[in-house]
Amino acid sequence: MFTKCMFKKRVSPERLARPGLTQNGLRQCLRVACGGALGFVVSQLMGWNYGVFFTVFPMFLLGMVPILNGHIIRQFLTNVSLNVIEVSLVVGLLKHMPVVMTLVVLGMFLFRFNLMAKGPLFLFGANGVLTLSILLHFASYPNVVLSDLLACNLVASGLAVFIAMLMHTLFPDVEARQPPPRVVKPASQIRHETLIGGLTATLSFVVFQVFDLQGSLSAQMATILVLFALGYSGARASAAKRAVGTLLGCNLALLMQLLLYTQSHHFLLVILLYWLGLMLFAREHIHEGVGSGIGFGGLTTLGILFGQSLGPQQDLIYSALYRFSSMSVALALTLLVMACLHVLLNRWESTRLIK
Repeated sequence: MFTKCMFKKRVSPERLARPGLTQNGLRQCLRVACGGALGFVVSQLMGWNYGVFFTVFPMFLLGMVPILNGHIIRQFLTNVSLNVIEVSLVVGLLKHMPVVMTLVVLGMFLFRFNLMAKGPLFLFGANGVLTLSILLHFASYPNVVLSDLLACNLVASGLAVFIAMLMHTLFPDVEARQPPPRVVKPASQIRHETLIGGLTATLSFVVFQVFDLQGSLSAQMATILVLFALGYSGARASAAKRAVGTLLGCNLALLMQLLLYTQSHHFLLVILLYWLGLMLFAREHIHEGVGSGIGFGGLTTLGILFGQSLGPQQDLIYSALYRFSSMSVALALTLLVMACLHVLLNRWESTRLIK
């Protein structure tokens, strides 16, 4: 009896069995996993370049928002069209003037983060920040054909909307979802969140260009996704979860590589393992109920690794290890920059974060 009592004392409430998914949660989990897998399948069968667009965009659209309506679709497609114009003009006209180009990129990021901080157009701003970062990351290198890059982005975005509509048709919610409460922020907090997000995102872009980190897309995406928390305290918690999610995603990708080994030409087997991995992380993402946590970190890690590094001649093991190490360093430096900006912005009343 004494032993049983001692055992019970050691068990923390957090270690008890987690509740199962609700019907709506299960449907969203299926939407994210099946939608992400379908984007991967289409890109592989068609042989399109920039597979990361086709794997990540459906995850973003199905995972970041649990519903789909005309307002969300318009935000997503309008942002895509605007991104194509912006990247064409910025890269085409300002590539030879890095200082001017950086200032223009700063303005674009500040505009997006201002929309995110205000709330109603959060999806438009968040998708714009993420997509701009990816496009600018690729477009700034001389061996990239800009027209092909932008065309793949447009096709992937249109395909993501089609996949999202299909998934919501196949796995509809069984209960109506309540809209999130509207948060009213003071003007100083909006300025604080806008500046800390825009400046950090721009600095991330500059660092990845100066040091020629062409193969570090996952690390750059990690520095952007943690900014969705709109503040240093939220980003600190998000970065820890993002690191865990990336580590788990890399380890799962390594396990899949070992299971496939010389069987990577069996496409159905690849799809099955990929779908199972997405289901695992999608379930964790729904349980967490946050934008970019462990589950979403694992989802995007698998999407990037399979979208860019799948093939018999490609070393997924090196890619996974490199991505986790580079992401860890990038997140640590991002948090350091955000901490300095947080302290600096709080020195002025007009940009002070009010709690």
